[in-house]
Amino acid sequence: MKKIKVLIIGGGGREHCLAWKISKSRKVEKIYAVPGNAGIAKIAECVDISIAKDSFNSLFNFVKEKDIDLTVVGPEAPLVEGIVDYFEKRNHKIFGPNSHAAQMEGSKVFAKRLVEKYGIPTANGIIFKKSNYKKAKEYIKNRKDYPVVIKADGLAAGKGVVIAKNSKEAIEAIDDCFIRNKFGKAGDKIIIEDFLTGYEVSIFCLNDGKKIIPMALAQDYKRIFDNDKGKNTGGMGSYSPVPMVSKKIFKRILDEIVYPTNLAMKKEGINYRGILYVGVLVSDNNPYLLEYNCRFGDPETQVVLPRLKNDLVPLILKCIDGNLKNSKLIWDNNKCICAALASRGYPESSSKGDIIKGLESFKENDKRIIFHAGTKKTDGNVVTDGGRVLGVVAKAKNFKEARSKVYSSINKIKFTGRQYRKDIALKAEKKKI
Repeated sequence: MKKIKVLIIGGGGREHCLAWKISKSRKVEKIYAVPGNAGIAKIAECVDISIAKDSFNSLFNFVKEKDIDLTVVGPEAPLVEGIVDYFEKRNHKIFGPNSHAAQMEGSKVFAKRLVEKYGIPTANGIIFKKSNYKKAKEYIKNRKDYPVVIKADGLAAGKGVVIAKNSKEAIEAIDDCFIRNKFGKAGDKIIIEDFLTGYEVSIFCLNDGKKIIPMALAQDYKRIFDNDKGKNTGGMGSYSPVPMVSKKIFKRILDEIVYPTNLAMKKEGINYRGILYVGVLVSDNNPYLLEYNCRFGDPETQVVLPRLKNDLVPLILKCIDGNLKNSKLIWDNNKCICAALASRGYPESSSKGDIIKGLESFKENDKRIIFHAGTKKTDGNVVTDGGRVLGVVAKAKNFKEARSKVYSSINKIKFTGRQYRKDIALKAEKKKI
C-alpha cells in the first residue's frame, strides 16, 4: 500500500485536531501544514506560506515540490475564494467544496434564497441591498418585535451577525454594513431576520456530491463568559454527544433540514463535495436552520473527531471521488468535552507573546488532548499568538468525569490573562449522562 503525503491548510485548533486525526491513519506517510502552529509542529512540518487568494500559486508550487497527494482545507475563506477550483484544475486532490458550492457559507443571501425556495424551516427574513438603505431603516422603525437579527451577507470573520435588542441597535448594525462599510463587500447585502429562542446544535455532514452522511451532534458556547454572558467569540468550548436532542428531534433535523438541503443542492446543480456544517436551532421542539458553513467548525471538530473510530483519510478520499455510497461511521460511546483557553483582551483583541507554562506535564493519549490554536514557538517557549490559544479536550464514560479531566488539566496550564468558561457541558453533566 502506497502511503500518501497530506497538506493541511490553516493554523487553528480545528487544523490541529485534523492533523492529529489524520496522523493516526495507516495510509499517511507525512503531514505538512500551512501555516500550522506550535502544536501542529509536533506531528507535521509547518511552512509559513500565505493562504490568501493571491498565494494559491505559491501553495500549489509547494504541493508539487513536496509531491503532496492530498490537501485538506480547514478555514472557510480559501474555500470561498476558490482554492478547490484552482487545485482541481491542476489535477490535485483537495478536500472541500468548490467556490460555487462554498457560497452556502460565503453568501447568506444565496443560502437564504435556496432554503426559502425548497421550504427548509428557518427564521422569517427580508433581504436588503445597500441601495435599499432607506427601506431597511424604515422597516426597522416600523418593526414592533425585538430582538431582531441583522446578518451581513458575506464572510465577516464571525462578526457579521448582530442580535439587536431595539431599533437603535438594529440601525447601528445596518449602518455598520451600509454606511461605515465595516465588512467591505461582505456587507453590501444584509438579511433582517426574526429572532428565534431555543438551543443550538451543530452537525457536520460528509458529502460526495450525491450522498450525505451526518456525523455526531455537538454543541458549542459562543459567548466569552459563563451563563452565555459577554460578547460573541469564535467558540469557547463544545461537547458531544448532545443529550438534550432526542432521537425523534435528531430524525427531524435530518428529515426536515439535512436531507432536503442535499436534495436542494443537487437540484440547483451545486456539486457539493466536502463537509457541510449545518447549524440548527431547536425551538419548542421544532428544528430550524440557522446557517450553513462549508467546513468543519471550531471548536466542535475537537469533540467530534476524537469520537470518530473510522480512519478519516479514506472518508475524505471517498468524498473527493464521489464514492461515499457504502460508508458507515462508527462512534466511540465516550462523552467528549473541549474548553477553550483564550488570551488577554479576547474577543475585542488578543495578547501575543505570553509564555504558556505547564504543557510539558501532559502525556499524549486519546482520553486527554491539548489542541493548539493561537500558539507559536519563540526562543524555546510556546507562547500565545492569537485569541483562542488552546483547546483542552477530554473523553470519559460520562460528562461528569470528562468535565473533571478538562478542568483539572486547565489548572496545570498557566499564561498571563488566561480566560476560560467554567460551565462547558455543565447542563449535560446535570442530566447525569
